[in-house]
Amino acid sequence: MHFSIWELLLILVIVLVLFGGSRLRNLGSDLGSAIRGFRDAMKEGGKPEAAAEEDPKKLEQAAAQQRAAGDAATHDPLAKDREKV
Repeated sequence: MHFSIWELLLILVIVLVLFGGSRLRNLGSDLGSAIRGFRDAMKEGGKPEAAAEEDPKKLEQAAAQQRAAGDAATHDPLAKDREKV
């Protein structure tokens, strides 16, 4: 099944209308960080146990990324509008 350029553009327009630009940008950055984390985990999985000790800086960065992802997931974009009413 092959998609033409016009079909792909139509799908892109529909997705933009449904989700909006800012949500897609957040979704893209979250997806990128998830892929990056998966790749890093795959690289660390092949190392021997002696070399698998965690660096405290890496642990702090991972915790900060998880908190940021959690904040982004619980963030309500319509909260400001609800407060105005």
